[in-house]
Amino acid sequence: MAIGRTVGVVGAGQLARMMAQAAIPLDIRLVLLAADANDGAAQVVRDVIVGSPDDPIKVRELAQASDVITFDHELVDPEFLATLESEGYTVYPSATTMALAQNKRRQRAELSAIGLPVPAFADVDSVEDVIAFGDIHGWPVVLKASRGGYDGRGVWMLDDAGAATATVAEAHTAGLTLLVEERVPLDLELAVLTARRPNGDIAIWEPIETVQRNGMCNELVVPVQTESRIAAEAVSIARRIVEHIEPVGVMAIEFFVSGGRVLINELAPRPHNSGHWTIEGSQTSQFEQHLRAVLDLPLGDTARMAPVIATENLLGPANGTDPTDVLAHALLIHGAHVHFYGKGARPGRKLGHVTVLGDDRAETRQRASLAIQQLTGEFRS
Repeated sequence: MAIGRTVGVVGAGQLARMMAQAAIPLDIRLVLLAADANDGAAQVVRDVIVGSPDDPIKVRELAQASDVITFDHELVDPEFLATLESEGYTVYPSATTMALAQNKRRQRAELSAIGLPVPAFADVDSVEDVIAFGDIHGWPVVLKASRGGYDGRGVWMLDDAGAATATVAEAHTAGLTLLVEERVPLDLELAVLTARRPNGDIAIWEPIETVQRNGMCNELVVPVQTESRIAAEAVSIARRIVEHIEPVGVMAIEFFVSGGRVLINELAPRPHNSGHWTIEGSQTSQFEQHLRAVLDLPLGDTARMAPVIATENLLGPANGTDPTDVLAHALLIHGAHVHFYGKGARPGRKLGHVTVLGDDRAETRQRASLAIQQLTGEFRS
């Protein structure tokens, strides 16, 4: 085994599982800190430490077994990560980047302070803050938990002062720190994946169209179907963010497009759901790129591999059946690349995804959707 090629990963979910797949051809060893020995990545990686990401003893054990530690989620105390850094351990992304990623208030304030476009927002310490914001910017408004939340969790659409009063009271009872934003009318949603090495080299993939259903990203399509100015502006903003924050590894930046404006939604400094298309659809997958970046290896080409790439998430069927039982049906769809995450099936749970490459946008998306329908037995109009 080459010296300096062991990556410790906090978390053992689907992102770590796909990172493990990317590590094999580069002879990179992974060590996982898994909350459960049956987590998706723990099923396929040999070296696993079982423990909570909140346990400093377990995180330190991971650091001691690794040349660099990285993450498949942001649920780690950045103050403890800073302690590890001060002791000489290599942590990518850094404790500073992780602290920013965990705090939506800080994200909004820091990015707007350097002149980057974000929706109108305000910190919320009381329901009066929400009501005042709604009266100025118009109802409905979006209330968000500053920490935590994903796939629509920790986000509330408030139509009026009455809804604000009830929701803020409930959120404060749960101990949540809040912010409020204008609800922007959406033309579409985009994501831009970036990667940065410690030496400052940056690689950026082209923008991805993200299609949301029920508050969750359900489909990815590349290239985006919008005017070239919008795509170029999203890439330019993404580069400015990376140059300002100086993260190491892959970082996803989610955008709203509203009335021709490109607005920053959220940052995620790790491989991301919006980058799953890169496994088959890009010269370098986001998972390989992340490993290259945290090990300070040269970054790979981000060019797309086909005229169109479509990825659709696989959610557990409402009837509780297991899609792995009907894998053969999906593989009959021409060019369907099926990925399972090693999770037990339950309704609505994110179990995997399917990617299809093609020449025509509508036909490529249709094949991805057909493969998902074969796995779930559920058909969308």
